[in-house]
Amino acid sequence: MRRKIQANRNGSDRSYSNDPLYELRLSVKRAGEWQLEIWQLPSPATPRLKSPEPVAALKGTPLRMIENRVIKRLSRVKINLGAMTAGKKKTWPLEEELALTLGLLFRALAPMRNLDRIRQVADGIESMSREEAAYWLGMAMHRKYPRRVLAALRTLLTMP
Repeated sequence: MRRKIQANRNGSDRSYSNDPLYELRLSVKRAGEWQLEIWQLPSPATPRLKSPEPVAALKGTPLRMIENRVIKRLSRVKINLGAMTAGKKKTWPLEEELALTLGLLFRALAPMRNLDRIRQVADGIESMSREEAAYWLGMAMHRKYPRRVLAALRTLLTMP
């Protein structure tokens, strides 16, 4: 798995993999105003996808609250966001486990404003196993009322 990801970063074709493909996108609108997005790409593992599908996005206060956590996790897989100028976009391939965790984190935190609750939910999601994060993200992406699923998750993670 790691060899495939390393080869992909060097520019080779990623279409031979039987794993779902994910991508991290960074876009900068103005200085200090940036957004991170997770996208699922078409692959043999996801034949229903004909074009890239957005998984989650995060910007503003929630992103600034967990910025250090996200940067640390990305640096572990050798993704350096670096400094970018306004109007620029950049993409990186993501491993499935990191994409699941970040996708769930971004979806759960996007509408939140309470700083204490943001911290609690971020801690809870980071402590989840891969399977648990995949379950909650799947529920949030493929249910008729995903806001209810995310509200339930936030409630579970912030209970005393």
